[in-house]
Amino acid sequence: MTQITLAQANEIIAGAFAKGREAGFKPLSVAVVDAGGHLIAFARQDGASFARAQIATGKAAGALALGVSSRKVGAMAEERPWFIGAFASSAPHPVIPAAGGVIVVAGGAFIGAVGVTGETSDNDEIAALAGIAAAGLTAQG
Repeated sequence: MTQITLAQANEIIAGAFAKGREAGFKPLSVAVVDAGGHLIAFARQDGASFARAQIATGKAAGALALGVSSRKVGAMAEERPWFIGAFASSAPHPVIPAAGGVIVVAGGAFIGAVGVTGETSDNDEIAALAGIAAAGLTAQG
């Protein structure tokens, strides 16, 4: 497999939303991008606030661009704010340095990523991981 399919992206979104409902999370928004950071699918639950598409996509694409979860991008932003600031201003996609962006792997290669927003960053990440698992895919370890 070289990239996430539209069917898998929709399964990821459904799985993330199911986890959010089960856990009582605030309305979530989920973006799934391919290995190049290009949007495959996006959905937001009723009541999700404005600009969530940009935030979710920025978590996913930013993680892919740097090869680590958006949680680790957040840690990098604390350690080297000048680097993340400079990178974010020149990146082809938004970069959101907060947990909730998770890379999807197959056969040791990045095939895409998931970005979730709407709850706390920790809960966004929980929903992203649940969505990836629901689609039968593997998150970067």
